[in-house]
Amino acid sequence: MKEIPPSSTLKVLSLAKELEHQGKKIIHMEVGEPDFDTPEHVKKAARDALAQGLTKYTPSLGTPELRNAITEHLKEKGIETEMKNVIVTPGAKHAIFCAMVATLDPGDEVIIPSPCWTYEAMVRIVGAKPIFIETTRENEFKIEPEKVEEALTSRTKMLLLNYPNNPTGAVMTEEELRPIADLASDRGLWVLSDEIYDSLVYEGKNASILSIPEMAERTIYVNGLSKTYSMTGWRLGYAVAPIELISEMNKIQQASTSCAASFVQAAGVTALRGPQDFIEKMREEFRKRRDEIVKRLNSIDGIDCPKPGGAFYAFPSIKDLDISSLEFCELLLQKAGVASVPGSGFGPYGEGHVRFSYATSMKNIKEATEKIKEVVEELHK
Repeated sequence: MKEIPPSSTLKVLSLAKELEHQGKKIIHMEVGEPDFDTPEHVKKAARDALAQGLTKYTPSLGTPELRNAITEHLKEKGIETEMKNVIVTPGAKHAIFCAMVATLDPGDEVIIPSPCWTYEAMVRIVGAKPIFIETTRENEFKIEPEKVEEALTSRTKMLLLNYPNNPTGAVMTEEELRPIADLASDRGLWVLSDEIYDSLVYEGKNASILSIPEMAERTIYVNGLSKTYSMTGWRLGYAVAPIELISEMNKIQQASTSCAASFVQAAGVTALRGPQDFIEKMREEFRKRRDEIVKRLNSIDGIDCPKPGGAFYAFPSIKDLDISSLEFCELLLQKAGVASVPGSGFGPYGEGHVRFSYATSMKNIKEATEKIKEVVEELHK
């Protein structure tokens, strides 16, 4: 347990909530969830399901209706799969966890591009070893095949991809993914592709490694409804993988959570098959917020913020401020009432950066960046 790192985001949230309880106003830019409400027709579907008595267990794999809806939804994205290759889970995190437990043995190595979300904890829980490779601002925080190849050993079992990326917002094209796919095929690696932010791409479309035909036999595709439909608290995710692996992941689910909530799955069918205009409206609003926060952060002396291609995070460099990311975030929280997450919480190559979620109002973005500017000016004195 001592080897398993806690979530930096949830740690900051806890401290921010404590300060709020003491009466301090906090602008929350630490938590990664849309500030939009779940669409009304999706909430109505859940209420209807409850009224109809859908309150019992479902098959561990998920209801056939939802699994079918997922395959239809993926087909629209250019991903061909079948219901037998789909497992529904209580949140995308649990899909990742089931996949790791089912594929990794103690001592196996998992290559993880960093800066990255907190996959390390799950890798260590199953006794495997995270091998971090650096992604850089110069390469738009995209994974480079050469660095993957350098990190490969006889113990490498899995390559983990997260694009659009949390925390950098990096997006990969199919052309950029192909050499990664070739490497995985040549070395017989599992590729776990976490694409939870795939609907939040601002220029062009998200490219999935699963859409490369030869990758179906070695890809574990993970997604969910949390970010796309603003359903973070509903806990509804899913994975697509070869049928042999899905049956193994199902054993883990049967032994842990049994199934996702039945009425939530009913709402999930409605979300996937119902009107999709909500997504475009949300994406357009996030695009405006992205442009605003990037412009404002770049106007602050000592902060350098690239424009993210996806997700809803700004990940500026604060290296010129000569302060650790943790110290800077503590200053922002205590002096400015702005909650953010230190880059040190995103793997060994996240230090020197801070993550700000712009899944908050334009008013909050403007107010927070003014306060950040004041804190930075104090540091320059």
